[in-house]
Amino acid sequence: MTVLTSAKSSRITLASLAAAALLSACAPATRNPEDPLEPVNRAVHGFNLAADRFVLRPAAVVTGPVLRSPVGTAISNFSDNLGTPQAVANHLLQARFADATHSAWRFAVNSTIGLAGLFDPATAMGLEERDTDFGATLNAWGAGEGPFVMLPIRGPSNARDAVGEVVDLLTDPLDNVLSDGQQEVATGAFVLSKVGDRARYFETVDSILYGSADSYAQTRLMYQQNRRFELGQEAGDDAFIDPYEDADSN
Repeated sequence: MTVLTSAKSSRITLASLAAAALLSACAPATRNPEDPLEPVNRAVHGFNLAADRFVLRPAAVVTGPVLRSPVGTAISNFSDNLGTPQAVANHLLQARFADATHSAWRFAVNSTIGLAGLFDPATAMGLEERDTDFGATLNAWGAGEGPFVMLPIRGPSNARDAVGEVVDLLTDPLDNVLSDGQQEVATGAFVLSKVGDRARYFETVDSILYGSADSYAQTRLMYQQNRRFELGQEAGDDAFIDPYEDADSN
């Protein structure tokens, strides 16, 4: 597996993968109007399953005890904190000025008292995370979600949110602040955080990917319902399926 030498190059690579997935819209439509790109999406899902089976899942097994410990929590906190400026920018673009101020204070507290975000004193102070992204911004501007797309490595998305991911990756406010070395650390923390998530929710993710009769259809359903609930497009308990609920209750 090739190791990327900078955070910027990793962002460009991920953006290219997302763009390549969007180009699959040129593929012929299938009989399923809810998922016109299903043949391409299933092929990408197969690739993602192989990546999970042979790379991510084994990494989660090996590093699980560490990444489920306070060390893993600190890494996750650090990675999440670095994403907060992007959330502030998107809150502003959505005209959610109270949320932007709230998130800015959260970033200030965790970056100082929380030792560069390794700890999360902001939550204890009532400054809980209010995450958002450019996909949500596009939604606030009236953009429809478009067809479902399965992105290489990144997983389930839709045309609107895939474009949002590309914009977020290429317009991170910290890009012009962090040095190349600091960006490499940020990328490493992001990767370890994702491996930590895989380790933390190991059984739940396994049940979805390897225990479902059709893991692709299950993944698509859960993503669509969760995302719509997150954006306030569906209401009520029946509209939201939390894949990590059972894991969190253990």
